[in-house]
Amino acid sequence: MAEVIRMPRMSDTMEEGNIIGWLKKEGDKIEPGQTLAEVETDKATMELDAYVEGVLLHIAVKEGSVPIDGVIAVIGKPGEDWQAAITGAAGGSVAAAPAAAATTAAPAVAEAVAAPAAAASEDQHVKASPLAKSIAKESGVNLSQIQGSGDHGRIVRRDIEAFLQTGPVATPVATPNPVATKMETPVSAPLNMASEGANFEDVPLSQMRKVIARRLGESMFTAPHFYLTVEMDMSKAMQLRTQLNEIAPVKLSFNDLVIKAVAAALRSHPNINSSWLGDKIRINHDINIGVAVAVEDGLLVPVVRHADRKSLSQVNQEVKILAGKAKERKLQPDEMSGNTFTISNLGMFGIEEFTAIINPPDACIMAVGGIIEKPVVKNGE
Repeated sequence: MAEVIRMPRMSDTMEEGNIIGWLKKEGDKIEPGQTLAEVETDKATMELDAYVEGVLLHIAVKEGSVPIDGVIAVIGKPGEDWQAAITGAAGGSVAAAPAAAATTAAPAVAEAVAAPAAAASEDQHVKASPLAKSIAKESGVNLSQIQGSGDHGRIVRRDIEAFLQTGPVATPVATPNPVATKMETPVSAPLNMASEGANFEDVPLSQMRKVIARRLGESMFTAPHFYLTVEMDMSKAMQLRTQLNEIAPVKLSFNDLVIKAVAAALRSHPNINSSWLGDKIRINHDINIGVAVAVEDGLLVPVVRHADRKSLSQVNQEVKILAGKAKERKLQPDEMSGNTFTISNLGMFGIEEFTAIINPPDACIMAVGGIIEKPVVKNGE
């Protein structure tokens, strides 16, 4: 019987996957290991690979969200009854539901896409990151004209940006602004702005934003939060960084110093390096520090493992690599799991102080503000 392909669990917190696009079409011959589709999880955009040989008989969901274990496709021998395979896999239930699900995302997509049909069709089969596709769509760029520099030739943001600097760009069609038109035309009566109606745009939530909202909402209202704030004199830290950068193989940042200092503190205070597991508290012996990284769709937390055992240069290089992968949505699940403590640093944006929400299952998160010059009292002066 034909093999029913279901939505796999691609991360430990994943509850559903969002199919961005298929790289194969119905009727294509499939070999094990070939990439069938791109799936957006709560943490990254990942490739869904085939594990059986045959022909792609049916695509149940062309685009949109699918719960874990939901039917997304059927692979089998040419001419095989894919409907019988779905019915058999469902234990005799009606097989019409997956087919209906395939059309759920179509109206929204059809309304949103204003590009020529031929270019849109070509772009669907081009290997590109979701961010690259979004930028290309907004800029009127045909992805088939671009050579990808990512893994396996995938087009990423830097490829689109490079093309925009050198290649031809479609000119967006100007949309008349009814308010501006009225204001430019002399009228005898005063302009009633209320008659124009509300001016807004609804943006669909990505899988990442859905999970961020759910998990941090749960954390905020299920874990008792209390905040402790301390100001520190960073003069010696600034001197130390200057001295280290004279001999270090890489340019060290204040964030590197913070990570290393936190790792040393957790080694001295192991009770803080703990996780809440509902019916027990786990005291972690490994010190794995999550570093919050802002990305276009929200927030990712790559993990620096055994941070207490690594040099400042090693911490620096690892954070750079992980942050780069986070921004390109290339982090693997094991690079975002196992954290025992989290740091959220907004000092580089001029933020002086903020409160952060605990990143489950950690017991603590540290919010780091910026370094500022201000008068202080020392020895009564």
